[in-house]
Amino acid sequence: MRRDDLPALAPDAAWRAIHAAACAPYRAVPGFGLSIHAQWAWFWAQGKLARDPVFRGLLERGDLPARARVLDIGGGQGLVAALLHGCAQVSAQQGWPAQWRAAAPSASAYTCIELMTNDARRGATALAGLPFAPRFVNADMCVAPLPDCDLVVILDVLHYVDHAAQDALLRRVRQALSPQGRLLLRVGDAANRQGFAISQWVDRIVTGARGHRVAPTWGRPLEDWIAALRELGFNVHAVPMSQGTPFANVLLVGNLG
Repeated sequence: MRRDDLPALAPDAAWRAIHAAACAPYRAVPGFGLSIHAQWAWFWAQGKLARDPVFRGLLERGDLPARARVLDIGGGQGLVAALLHGCAQVSAQQGWPAQWRAAAPSASAYTCIELMTNDARRGATALAGLPFAPRFVNADMCVAPLPDCDLVVILDVLHYVDHAAQDALLRRVRQALSPQGRLLLRVGDAANRQGFAISQWVDRIVTGARGHRVAPTWGRPLEDWIAALRELGFNVHAVPMSQGTPFANVLLVGNLG
């Protein structure tokens, strides 16, 4: 929420404060200095939030609503939850940028479905004390039950399952969302052959370095992604999401109602 008794923050100052507040829970894990897993969680949060343009962009455009029941599919160690926590702290204590399109986002509930056990465990440990009590479910997104929600976030994970599984999951997402719900889906545009190839190459390197099995990928051209969402009843607009990178990423914002 935007507090009227606090001055508006400059966007860059706000982002630095949000970044620090979002990363702090990962460093506060007991035994941080002795645990390589805890240290990795903090370093990953530091780097990913700083370098991936999607996170600041979500705030600048007002894509994350207030008091939302959030479902983060393939959310790893819960960076979206950490980001919402950082927003709540900064907006309450320091203010909020007037230039950003909406008041500070917040969560009334947060569920992360994550296949990788270590990622889910790191997130659950680091974020256990947040006010909205993040819940981590270590399960396959294709079969895990989806709770009722207002916002679904799926960043860079649908290409790990085949097209039939992608469509089946999107149908279940549509059923889980409230009538005015929103889907934030980042995908690679397979029609951009060079950018998509680079994206997949980097994805394989990062996935392997994190100790995970490198799965085959199933991409689609952007127009096919948009058509699939519109068929489910979403009003869709696409936001280029490769600023400063050689990738072919696009954020699809799908609204119901």
